[in-house]
Amino acid sequence: MIGFLMRAAIVALGLWLASRIVPGVEIRSNEALIWAALLLGLVNAVIRPILVILTLPITVLTLGLFLLVVNGLMVELVTAILSDFVVHGFGSAVLCALVVSLTSWFVSWFIGPRGKIEVVIVRR
Repeated sequence: MIGFLMRAAIVALGLWLASRIVPGVEIRSNEALIWAALLLGLVNAVIRPILVILTLPITVLTLGLFLLVVNGLMVELVTAILSDFVVHGFGSAVLCALVVSLTSWFVSWFIGPRGKIEVVIVRR
């Protein structure tokens, strides 16, 4: 449970950053940001794996680039559920998903698999 909440906080950071960078992404309240992060985490855990398996042939043909479309669809699904999280257009949804993915990757680089900040000490 702690791991899910940590990842939701990272996704919330990515969504906030996407709302600042990507034109067409609008988060109208802090509550909407929290709900969007939790819902996006849930959608990515339940629906995305099914969609990835169903679209595997086209993902292989596009050398994995179709996963950007799948991630954009997940953002669009969250916007369909939440009224205070608005994304204008599918292109903005894909860019939002890209920003969230890059933010998650970057922050997860500092956080280990158990959700703790890892400090690496190199001795000579």
